[in-house]
Amino acid sequence: MNRMSYQFYEMAHLAVAPARALSDAAHFFLKNPLNPLTHTVWGRNMAASAELFERLTRRYGKPSFDLPQTKIDDTPVDVVEEVVWIKPFCRVIHFNRQTNRRDPRLLIVAPLSGHYATLLRGTVEAFLPHFEVYITDWTDARLAPLAAGSFDLDDYIDYLVEIMQFLGVDAPGAGLHTLGVCQPSVPLIAATAIMEARKDPLSPASMTLMGGPIDTRRSPTAVNKLAQKRGSDWFRQHCIHTVPFPYPGVGREVYPGFLQLSGFMAMNLDRHVNAHLDMFNHLVDGDGDSAEKHRDFYDEYLAVMDLDAAYYLQTIDTVFVEHALPRGVMKHRGQLIDLKAIERCGLMTVEGEKDDISGVGQTHAAQDLCVNIPDSRKLHYLQMGVGHYGVFNGSRFRSEIAPRIGKFIASVDEQSSKRSKRS
Repeated sequence: MNRMSYQFYEMAHLAVAPARALSDAAHFFLKNPLNPLTHTVWGRNMAASAELFERLTRRYGKPSFDLPQTKIDDTPVDVVEEVVWIKPFCRVIHFNRQTNRRDPRLLIVAPLSGHYATLLRGTVEAFLPHFEVYITDWTDARLAPLAAGSFDLDDYIDYLVEIMQFLGVDAPGAGLHTLGVCQPSVPLIAATAIMEARKDPLSPASMTLMGGPIDTRRSPTAVNKLAQKRGSDWFRQHCIHTVPFPYPGVGREVYPGFLQLSGFMAMNLDRHVNAHLDMFNHLVDGDGDSAEKHRDFYDEYLAVMDLDAAYYLQTIDTVFVEHALPRGVMKHRGQLIDLKAIERCGLMTVEGEKDDISGVGQTHAAQDLCVNIPDSRKLHYLQMGVGHYGVFNGSRFRSEIAPRIGKFIASVDEQSSKRSKRS
């Protein structure tokens, strides 16, 4: 049945296409300033209804970062996006600031959990004035041909090792700094442990883990409890579908983005319903600014991607069912991952008080597991009053979290510089 479900979803989307086109035309007609109905209460209600219908039945494409400029010391500086590393399931984007400054390199490892890397637009924007920023831009699995092979958690870790080695060459100062948001916390700390165990000189200078599921036995959330209760066999039976024609990945087994989005929406259904009702009222009242904020948020939130089934199921088992990393039994390509091997890399963990995805304590667990990192190179920060999204975006992230991360990275670089002079 799952092999056909994706096709049924596609057929349903196509079935409402005529109604969506009619609704879009009605919206255009009723928003025309030359139309007398535009200025009536009835006209505004109909235009708002048409827009909401069109948005609720639309398929949202991959958004753009749209960060053409930043400010460095209050001076506008142009930013050019460049792809500097690419493989079938990921590419690395460099936000190349058109300046001669030699700031530290920061690799932001975006989550591969349903949304695109552009969900971290605000994260990138906050760090651009102070760092050379790079980000992992993961591939939508339905666009990856079967010839590219499968992609699992081991491949993810291999990718991170290769990326860090690539970016670590000629990195200024102490080397490359990394930041993992949510899901990447586990593969990032695993990749770092592998590199340090090998005495790789290009292992990262620091890693900042934000709202990540290092140990989901601590303060388990509804998401954690569901995964623990069901197990990977249940998810394979009910959540894995086959990509239909005409996508390039036709025949690939995936966890579809539309299922992931359904789960996201169901967790806070009342809030999403109220948000759309508020947008309707804003449109009727002519509050364009509030309506635009709603559009911007949901244009990003409703844009989702498919995950390769091998990666999804291995992550469910390793992270959420077996708790392999905190139990010290996680393996990569058959080799045990030893977090005690991490000695040189600095570690900062960040959590949100109201996080309903990764509960308080789950990310902090990394501090207890990395026993050989000196205390001077460790830092934990709990941000009060924010949920999961607020850990890496929003006003409190910009004013309180990002500056602390910047200071932590500077302290790591300073310690490394002093150590190098002594040696």
